[in-house]
Amino acid sequence: MIPRTILDSIEESIRQKPVTLITGARQVGKTTLCKMIAAERGFDYVSLATGSDRMMAMKDPELFLKLHPAPLIIDEVQYAPVLFEHIEGIVDEMKFRTGSNKGMYILIGSQVYNLMEGITQSMAGRVSMVRMSPLSLSEILGRKETPFMVDFESNIRRSMEHTLSLEWVYDTIVRGSYPELYDQSDIKPSKYYSDYVDTYIERDVSQIINLKDKLKFRQFMEYIASITGQELVYDRVAKNLSVSVHTIQSWVGVLVAGGIVHLLQPYSERSNIKRIIKRPKLYFCDTGLACYLAKIFDPETLRAGYLNGPMVETFIVNEIMKTYDNNTEESGFFYYRDSEMNEIDLVMLRNGMLTLVECKAGIGYDSTDVKAFSRLDRSDYRIGPSCLICLTEKAYPLRDGVYALPLSSI
Repeated sequence: MIPRTILDSIEESIRQKPVTLITGARQVGKTTLCKMIAAERGFDYVSLATGSDRMMAMKDPELFLKLHPAPLIIDEVQYAPVLFEHIEGIVDEMKFRTGSNKGMYILIGSQVYNLMEGITQSMAGRVSMVRMSPLSLSEILGRKETPFMVDFESNIRRSMEHTLSLEWVYDTIVRGSYPELYDQSDIKPSKYYSDYVDTYIERDVSQIINLKDKLKFRQFMEYIASITGQELVYDRVAKNLSVSVHTIQSWVGVLVAGGIVHLLQPYSERSNIKRIIKRPKLYFCDTGLACYLAKIFDPETLRAGYLNGPMVETFIVNEIMKTYDNNTEESGFFYYRDSEMNEIDLVMLRNGMLTLVECKAGIGYDSTDVKAFSRLDRSDYRIGPSCLICLTEKAYPLRDGVYALPLSSI
């Protein structure tokens, strides 16, 4: 098992809160990590995926929790949201009787919307939420992971620890970041993702919405994969798939809830709000799944095709965001595009400072490739050191305060 950075945040939550809720897409490693915690900390483990335990949890939650006392890990908890109010009563009673109720329950689920509705209604203030992502670049490389910030000396030093060849990068983008593909290297990614999509549609999607046409939903996923890294125009998607805009909005919400895609909102300030594009950009959370759905099954096809740039951009944006999720650090993430088609792929807002990031699939660039950065010169915030992340092996300057950085600097 590859060590996971998020483990430190989970253990801190166990020490500080009575309930820890771990969310994330199917098969990102939540269950494996929690079974390890169970063995080390003496938690019992029960899954509501199928069988009598799920039925009891739904029909008689009070008896279920008596038969499975804390400390307890409940997997696939989204199947029995009625448990939340009963867990609330137990942790409150423990606090009243003993003065301490820390580390009583770990709840695992893969459908954020359903989980959050139950949590906010029943356990506000008693639960800490931890979002788990697929493997990060640093986890795959076996190195310490820290929130990405542009500090040229440390970025360059970090990138020199691992030189990533183009072949390795493209193979990783097509393979994706789900742990099972690294724990069992003989698994064929196309077979893995075929099973993944079938299971996701049958179990997760069908639970959230009344899905009448599963083939149409799969076609929707394939189309969405082909526009990763691009603006999401609901009307255009609806027209291409011959379904209503309302349906597309609902289906996108399902993908967001399941950790399949995320939406990057446009950045705006009072000085530029009239000229910015107001639509979000859509990114698949895992490039391997996106490549499979877009029918890209090998690195050579990706490098030669039109999705080369968008997939590399998707990979870079995801890796930057993972460094924050895995360390439970906060940062505002946006993109910038105005009516004159000036675009900045990633705008990070943290500690009153903007960091601007351009993402490219090539190697050699110059100052003209970051000219859009000047569109935020009059920002209300200070513009900090910024960068263009690309597939170069060595960092080099583009202009004052802006470097081209290797992917391995993240």
